Amino acid sequence: MLATRNRLRTSTDFSTTVRSGVRNGRRNVVLYTATIGADEPSRIGFIVSKGVGNAVARNLVKRRLREAGAVSLREYGTGFAIVVRALPASATASWQELIADYNAALEATMKRLQGRQRSAGTGSNGTTQEGTQRA
Repeated sequence: MLATRNRLRTSTDFSTTVRSGVRNGRRNVVLYTATIGADEPSRIGFIVSKGVGNAVARNLVKRRLREAGAVSLREYGTGFAIVVRALPASATASWQELIADYNAALEATMKRLQGRQRSAGTGSNGTTQEGTQRA
């Protein structure tokens, strides 16, 4: 179980993360990651719809994804909001397949976030993208 401080709880938190974060999809999950305050604990939320299966299947997927999220909090403990959307294929996926997709999607979103931060810091040097001086 994730600690309360590490859970996304409100629909506003979910929608903000999905809209402003970077997205990466795999066979079993779609992951959205956004930055929050550097000193704030990372928070994770899960979306497992009825399309995944009956209540038993959905709860199994949620438990597995929560465990994957708890493991990832050790590495990314502060500064990130993560939303994990389970896809219907996750109901029949093994633990190894689910964790592999989760980890691959998380790494891909983290790389894209770092690229965003790097380009935001170096892109405004007084020139446009074409290289001409700004007025």
